[in-house]
Amino acid sequence: MARTLAVIASVLALTACASTRGLHPVGHEIAPDSLQTRQSLAGVQVSPAAWPQQDWWHALGDAQLDALIAEALRDNPGLAVADARARLAQAEAQALDAARDPNVEASYAATGARLSEKEVGLVLPEAVGTFAWMQSAGVDFSWNVDLWGGQRAAWEAALGRSRAAEVDRRAARIQLSANVTLAWIQLRQAFVLRDIAQRDVERADRIAALTRTLVASGMGLPDNLLQARTEAGIAHQHLVAADAAIDSARISLAVLLGKGPDRGLQIAPPAEAQPVSLAVPPGLAANLLGRRPDLVAARWRVEAAAQDIKAAKAQFMPNLNISAMAGFLALGDNVPLFQLPARTYSVGPALSLPLFDGKRLRAGLDARDALYDGAVANYNQTLVRAVNQVADLLSLSRAAQSQLQMQQDVLRNARRTYDNAQIGYQAGLGTELNTLIARRVLLTAEQNEAVLQSRQAELAVRMVEALGGGFKDGETPATVAR
Repeated sequence: MARTLAVIASVLALTACASTRGLHPVGHEIAPDSLQTRQSLAGVQVSPAAWPQQDWWHALGDAQLDALIAEALRDNPGLAVADARARLAQAEAQALDAARDPNVEASYAATGARLSEKEVGLVLPEAVGTFAWMQSAGVDFSWNVDLWGGQRAAWEAALGRSRAAEVDRRAARIQLSANVTLAWIQLRQAFVLRDIAQRDVERADRIAALTRTLVASGMGLPDNLLQARTEAGIAHQHLVAADAAIDSARISLAVLLGKGPDRGLQIAPPAEAQPVSLAVPPGLAANLLGRRPDLVAARWRVEAAAQDIKAAKAQFMPNLNISAMAGFLALGDNVPLFQLPARTYSVGPALSLPLFDGKRLRAGLDARDALYDGAVANYNQTLVRAVNQVADLLSLSRAAQSQLQMQQDVLRNARRTYDNAQIGYQAGLGTELNTLIARRVLLTAEQNEAVLQSRQAELAVRMVEALGGGFKDGETPATVAR
């Protein structure tokens, strides 16, 4: 029997009408080494330690930030969405894996009916015209034999998508920790700028008071007082804007924590962060493949799409299904079910081949080829974007560092000017107005320095995220293929 089935399968395979001829994907993955970075990254420190640690935010040295990120990773609703998608993808892979196994079901049924003479009159004459029970019990066996590996390919495709969803879940956690840190940096900047705005209000109010006294004594013009009051009004507006920036940053953190706005009000002013040095890991383009979760997920989706093509091609081939049943069947109220004469069994191997379904199958395969090409294009785009993002962040960071150094020189000069103005005023060689004007320049320099420091810190966090945020491909759980 088995030999006969094999011969029939071979004949059907050779005479099949549906063909895959002319259908194939055209996408090709970009080789990481082809993305040249030598000139763009020239002069940048190269160190294996540049790869972020999984808990990279501890390096910033703020215990409150550590607690905020832990709270966000525990309570943020967005992570629950990513977790649900990962579980769904895993369940789909498990369902396809289970479909590859033989199916065995046990059943029992009892049906009562009035039996007509035409139905059983010749078999069971004494039951004609009476109500009787028919009982059956048995075990059913069915197995769709995976002759061409199509079912396995479909399972491996689902497994690849499950792994990609798991990587997406890790990526969501990395992005959340980075967003919390960025909001924390914004909150710290808002507090610094508010302090500067408060001191500027005090300075502007003092200028307005001195100008008012001078005008009242006839030593100043009314326009001078008008200008001083205008400057004071602008300073008060800046203070209101600084308070609003604090509230906005706190609310942003509350959203990331998955809490209401009152939770943001409980967040204390952030401490001064430790500076983060930027460097490039060795073999950047190639090693990003295992460090960036979006690249790893894109690669898994390419693998899944390739397996989907294999599964689609298997549908062009003959299919073998084996079914069998063994059990007992008894008709009549007084007929015992479990006895040897009541036994029954059957076996039914079946071969099928799509002969006039070629258009549908070819369309399905063509769609799988297109999906593969799309997955490859997405992977290539992600790779190119990842490498260039790192280079861009390095360029921006170097520019920010240069600007910060120049601004620190400006700040030192402004502070020296203010100190000299105070010394001259105390020695009677200048007026208080001169010191207040010098203080305005100093406060502006402090404000610019605070903005540049926050910019530098933000770029460092963006770089951590661009380098994978402590993710490693080998840490992703994977179901072992069988």
